[in-house]
Formats: sequence, C-alpha cells, structure tokens
Amino acid sequence: MKQIIDNDWQEILDPVFESPEYARLHQFLKNEYQTQTIYPDMYHIFQAFEWTPFNKVKVVILGQDPYHEPDQAHGLSFSVRPGTQIPPSLRNIYKELATDVGAKPVNHGYLKSWADQGVLLLNAVLTVRAHQAYSHRGKGWERLSDQAIAALSERGGVVFILWGNAAKAKRELIDESKNTVITSVHPSPLSASRGFFGSKPFSKTNAALIKYGEQPIDWQLPENPGDEQ
Repeated sequence: MKQIIDNDWQEILDPVFESPEYARLHQFLKNEYQTQTIYPDMYHIFQAFEWTPFNKVKVVILGQDPYHEPDQAHGLSFSVRPGTQIPPSLRNIYKELATDVGAKPVNHGYLKSWADQGVLLLNAVLTVRAHQAYSHRGKGWERLSDQAIAALSERGGVVFILWGNAAKAKRELIDESKNTVITSVHPSPLSASRGFFGSKPFSKTNAALIKYGEQPIDWQLPENPGDEQ
C-alpha cells in the first residue's frame, strides 16, 4: 500500500513507499496498531512531512523516535500537543533558546510554528509502542528517514541539527559542502549539561540561513498556539 502525502514529499519518498521493505513495514504496523498501543495515531505518522513540504524545508531537527507516553506524540520530533506537560528534553531546548536567542519560554510544547517556517521536525523512526522507547527500531523506517535526509542534502542549502548519537549517525548522508551541520549531545537531562547548554544551535542556524540567502527562523513560539491538527 502506498502512503499518500499531499505535497512534493510524495515523489521524493515514492521509491521507499513502493519497495518490498516498506510493504513489510506496512504489514508490521497494521498488526501493531491492531494489537498494541502505538504512537502517534496512524493519522499523524507523516505529520512532519505534511506540515513542511520538501521545497519549503530550511532546517531539519532530527529526533530518534516518537514520545511513548499518552497524548504526547503527534508526528513531529520533540513536539507535544497543547495541554500536554512539556517533556524534560524540550524544557532543556527552551532553556537554550532563551540563552541563545532570547526566546521567551512558553507553557506548551507545540512546535507547529517552527514547522510552518520550514523546520522539518523529523524522527529517524516514525512510530513506537507505548512505554517502549525505540521499540520500532530496525523495522524499516530508517530507510525512509535516510531517503528524506539524502534528498534534502542533494538539494542543498539546508541546516541539519543533530543532537545525540542516534542523530549524529545520519551525518554521513549529508553533503557538508552545500549544507550546514550543527551537532551536540542530546538535550535530555542525562546529557544536556555535557555540551548541549551553550552550544547556540539556534543562532548558528539563523546565521547559516542568512548565508544561504534565506529568511531566518523566528524561534519565539506563540503563547497560545491553539491545536491546529
């Protein structure tokens, strides 16, 4: 079964959607959604691609896999729905935002305004079992996220933000002669103090975008986002 994404990502990802590997992934997911609690819900798996078309992508923030607790994951890395408690990693991202670019912390974790500006909030693995981090690793999603990253790299002029070892492993897919890569340890409480705080990824990203002739990202999130799903 071919997944339909209602923008130019469809053509980019078609080679994956039409592959035997994706057919196996689709069958696996069909069984998982019928027998387990899986996040995000099946209608939001490709939300990052829907909200940030290929030709609009300026920045990629790469996560590992979705949040695995109730009401958190909705298809964007690091983002949670309005009304959901802000996860610890995102709280640390907000701390760095404040010190780096002076963005005022908000009381929600809904990052849609970034996606609307061209920030692809992509997870390497797009689904997860409830309470079991990385449980869908190695089932076929990696080929799709690799395809997306490689296509953006080939297009050029993209800033890739890679936090933590899982994200840094994708660096080999990126042509750094025509793109910018920004790395640090992961913003999780376990590692943030070992090099995430003070890494200034947001100001570095905007400096690179200006160099590419692009409009910088307004990292300030709205105080009242509304739930535009």
